[in-house]
Amino acid sequence: MPRPLKIIFWLLATLIVVLAAAIIFILTFDWNRAKPWINHRVSESIGREFAINDNLSLHWQRAEPTTPPVAGWSRWVPWPRLQADDITLANPDAFSQSGKMATVKQITFTLNPVPLLVHDISVPTLEIKNPDVSLLRDKSNVNNWTFKSSDSGPSAWNLKLGRLILRQGTLALNDAIQKIDVKAEIDTLDPDKEKVYGLGWKLKGSFNGAPVSGEGKAGGVLSLQDQQQPYPLQASVKVGKTAIGVRGTLTKPAELAALDLRLSVSGASMGNLYPLTGVLLPETPPFATEGHLVGKIDAAHSEWSYEEFTGKVGGSDINGSLFYNTSGPRPRLDGALTSNVLRFDDLAPLIGADSNEEKAQRGATERQPSDKVLPVKPFSTDAWGALDANVKLTGKRIIKQQDLPINDLQAHLILKDKVLTLDPLNFGVAGGNLTSTIRLNGQDKQMKSEMKLSARRLKIQKLYPQLDASRTSFGEINGDARLSATGNSIAAMLGSANGEVKTLVNQGAISKFLLEAAGLNVGNVVISKLFGDKEVKLNCLAGDLPVNNGVMTVKTLLLDTEDALIVVDGSIDMKQEKLDLNVHPKSKGLRIISLRSPLYVSGTFKNPDVGVNKGVLALRAGGAVALGLLAPVTAILPLINVDGEQKADCANLLDEVKKAPQAPPAGKSASAKVAPKK
Repeated sequence: MPRPLKIIFWLLATLIVVLAAAIIFILTFDWNRAKPWINHRVSESIGREFAINDNLSLHWQRAEPTTPPVAGWSRWVPWPRLQADDITLANPDAFSQSGKMATVKQITFTLNPVPLLVHDISVPTLEIKNPDVSLLRDKSNVNNWTFKSSDSGPSAWNLKLGRLILRQGTLALNDAIQKIDVKAEIDTLDPDKEKVYGLGWKLKGSFNGAPVSGEGKAGGVLSLQDQQQPYPLQASVKVGKTAIGVRGTLTKPAELAALDLRLSVSGASMGNLYPLTGVLLPETPPFATEGHLVGKIDAAHSEWSYEEFTGKVGGSDINGSLFYNTSGPRPRLDGALTSNVLRFDDLAPLIGADSNEEKAQRGATERQPSDKVLPVKPFSTDAWGALDANVKLTGKRIIKQQDLPINDLQAHLILKDKVLTLDPLNFGVAGGNLTSTIRLNGQDKQMKSEMKLSARRLKIQKLYPQLDASRTSFGEINGDARLSATGNSIAAMLGSANGEVKTLVNQGAISKFLLEAAGLNVGNVVISKLFGDKEVKLNCLAGDLPVNNGVMTVKTLLLDTEDALIVVDGSIDMKQEKLDLNVHPKSKGLRIISLRSPLYVSGTFKNPDVGVNKGVLALRAGGAVALGLLAPVTAILPLINVDGEQKADCANLLDEVKKAPQAPPAGKSASAKVAPKK
């Protein structure tokens, strides 16, 4: 044999021997001998102790089916299958007293060796048995799931995980910042009984002091790379009084690319959902909704839509769609809601006007003081910066306890840069319209508010349909108000309000029955003391009430009836909730009115007091005695009002009331000079 051929032959033989020796070494090598080196390198790279405490073995197998399928020579390359038993991962030093972060009975995974040539670690299947993981975070925001790394730049290696299989484990989370302390137990389901789901789980613990419980099912094999393979999900979780149920699929779980779920949510108040979802919703009565939740998530942003949901809020129905998008400087909530029957009382929690019992039922911590009428619940403006919003609400019919005929609610809520605007907030009321625009600026610690309100052509007959139209003449109510204020509650805002309120009622009727129907108890007592129980024809009622620093002064408040002209003066202190009014009746013509005297209205909003001005009454009685000594016939003169045919100038009053009310900018008093509008 020629010498060159001998050299080639021996080189090939040597190569074959080396390859055979390497294969024999790999096949026969006891990988347990490599555990100290593996444990040391992993521990060094993550900054905490890692250990494989039991057997470490390697076996070879044929290539697994993959997506896309392996083609060419690489499909003949055998794949290593590694198995490690009894793995432990320690906590960092800050949590060294809390035991191990994680323990795993067994980890088994296959490795595709060919992608290693291009720095890809391809693990088609990872199977974990009996994992026990404890995640911790303390009040200083130190956690145990952040690992140290000595690498200053991105790694040249990429991990690609195909399928994840879990077998019977536990996952615990104790987060002092979010006040979460929960533990989930995961178990493998019986494949003979479950065709869709492979894993079952149960959850128990607490969130923000409220008990947490839940259970659910999921697919047995989590396909992290297959975009077309949906992963089934089913869950029901209860946090305090809030219950959440989902059923649907997750596509491409590695990226949470698409969630398609049927979602049901119920609870004591929608406001309680903010800590759970990060979506700011108003305080409401107990609610329940169900609809179609679709989510799309990528590296830059996420999009969620709660489509065509239906439900109940208190005694009101609600339906519509909401859309939540995290792109932009802040997340944004858009939507359109409709209520066919909206109970007026269900709107009370929005401003804290519900009872203390109802507040306790929905989990609110604030309570209305027993001696106060105006709601003291503060608006939580800190959370207004969590998102922007643009939501429209249509209420087709609104009902009150006494069936107040309010309909056609139109509200458009806009929240941007912590400024909440309701423009418009309109009601169709008793054949007329109640329109308003409200702006609440939550950018400062003390919220600044502005309100513009207008009532037009409210029909008294439709407002109180129980009144007998055959015996009573009915008129219309008109009014305007413009107020600005500073404060974080309704009580604080009205207690610092500046502006003006104007009102006019013409061609109507006043009676004890009407005022009882309206719930105007003070007016009921006043009319009863002046006129008894009879019905009084009203020519007009006009009011012009300027407001300065929470004190409403009666500039003009006049009632012109067929019997008398009634003038009211005084003030209403909304900060102290105190009344200080005087009612001066003046009879028309020569009529004997027994001991008619000015009345006072004092006390508080909660406990008003209406009575006769005894000082004036005593002067009249004393005058009667003195005159009686001179001539008995003159003794009746102090008890007679002789004002001629006095009539209120309704036309002039109407012109004055028609002038638009004014209000200074929020944060300034009414006495401050305001530059005229150009």
